[in-house]
Parts: sequence; structure tokens; C-alpha cells
Amino acid sequence: MTPNTRGAALMMGSTAAFTLNDTCIKATGGEVPLMQLLTLRGGVSCLLLYLLARYLGALRLRLSRGDLGLLALRSGTEVVAAYLFLVALMTMPLANVTAVLQVLPLTVTLGAALVFGERIGWRRLLAIGLGFCGMLLIVRPGPEGFSPHTGYVLAAVLCVTVRDLATRRMSSHVPTMTVTVLSAFAVFACAGIASLWEDWAPLDTGHVALIGGSAIFVMLGYVLSVMVMRVGEVSFVAPFRYTGLIWALVLGWLVFGHWPAPLTLLGVAVVAAAGLFTLYRGRQVAVENTRRT
Repeated sequence: MTPNTRGAALMMGSTAAFTLNDTCIKATGGEVPLMQLLTLRGGVSCLLLYLLARYLGALRLRLSRGDLGLLALRSGTEVVAAYLFLVALMTMPLANVTAVLQVLPLTVTLGAALVFGERIGWRRLLAIGLGFCGMLLIVRPGPEGFSPHTGYVLAAVLCVTVRDLATRRMSSHVPTMTVTVLSAFAVFACAGIASLWEDWAPLDTGHVALIGGSAIFVMLGYVLSVMVMRVGEVSFVAPFRYTGLIWALVLGWLVFGHWPAPLTLLGVAVVAAAGLFTLYRGRQVAVENTRRT
């Protein structure tokens, strides 16, 4: 497999794992306080990740100052994004929350151009602009269509964009599992501290099963999301996040009986079309540059 093909496969696996995790969390129905959920899930996933990292011999904490700073930035944005996203998830349909996240490939592509100097050209800039217009169809700002919790999702998009770009900026000497374990531990530690101010709820068998399943899926999502940002070209791999919407649509309908409104679906189609064009144009530019050299 080429690096781009491998990156695309990892991205699709990552979106599937995170969507299944979201489904498990939402299925608790708000009966378990959010910080308690994050603490319990984080404890299990951190233990699994740590054991895997030790088994692989991939846990390395002696890093350069630059990499440590990027790790801190990545972990901080991971914590904030997890909180913002799950607050929105508890009140909004799964597919709608995931639909807002579909703007991520565009923000990552734009961010890669601004931070890493990747050339994207006026055509892809236009496509990104159209993609943001499609996002407006999804969130529908206004007194009737816009939900305040949509703002939480948009803020989470910004945090995840910074997280992914920070991952890309790290040197190749930082093991993937080190990044994964520290990010998961940051979410677990912050949630654990915040949960001290919450009253914990008793858990039944269903809650335990859902939290356990969530921990396993989020562990897989963590690993794959770190790996994917270190393989292939950002502008090629990022659009494959759209496959997460397929999972969200199916699971949202099967598990919760939710289906997005027509305007939401139209907005997603516009965003997806913009992302696919950036993919096509990026490949075209790469071929042209190869021919010139």
C-alpha cells in the first residue's frame, strides 16, 4: 500500500471507532454524569493503552523540548475537544453532531497550508469557501435552526484541527503510542479532577457494558487518529473523515431513530463535494509537479 492509501484506510478505521464510541456514550441516555463517564472510560482506555504500549516497547518520555511542547498542546486540545463534543452529543442527534464535524477535512487542509506551507491554490481555496457555506446549511444560524450546542461542536472542530496539526508537526522520534497514551491520560486526569465536584451515579449492567465498549472503541480511535496524521499527505487523507458520517447516519437511525433534516443532508453534500474536489485537485497538482521535475 502507498502511504496515502494506508493513511486513508487508517482514517476510515479511526472515524468508525470514534463513531461507535460516541454511540455507546449517547446510549447511556444522560443517566451517568459526563465527568463520571469520561473518568471511567478514561481509566479503562488508559490502562489498555499503557499495557499495549509497554508490550510494544513504544512508551518513550525522554523527548526534545519542542516535541514536549507539541505533546502538551495536543493533549490540551484533546481535553477541551472531548468535553465540548460530548456536551453537544448528549443533546443533539448523533448524525447532526457528526455532520458538523465534516468540516474538519477542510479546516485541516487550510491549516496545513497556513502552518506547513502546503500549496493549495485558488481552486481549492474556493472549494474550502464553498465547504464552509455548506456548513452553514448544517448549523443553520438563526433563531429557529441554530442550536446553542452547535457552537460547542464548532469549537471542538477548532480544537481537533489544532490537535491534528500539532501531531503532524512532531518529529518522527516520538512514538505513536507515547502520543496516544499521554493524550488519553490527559483527558482521564482532567475528567477525574472535575468529577470530584459531581455526584456519581450508580451503574447497572447496561451502563458498565456501554462504558466498557466506549473505552475499547476510543482506544482504537486514539491509536488510529495519531497514526493517520503521520502517514501520507494531509490534503489526501483528511477527506476520508467523511466516511464517519455513514456510520453516524446508520447508527443514529438504528439505535436512536434519528434522521437528519433535508437541509442538513444538503449541507453535508456540499461540504463533502468540496472535500472531494480538494482531494482531486491535490492529486492533480502532485502529478503536475512530478512531471515538471
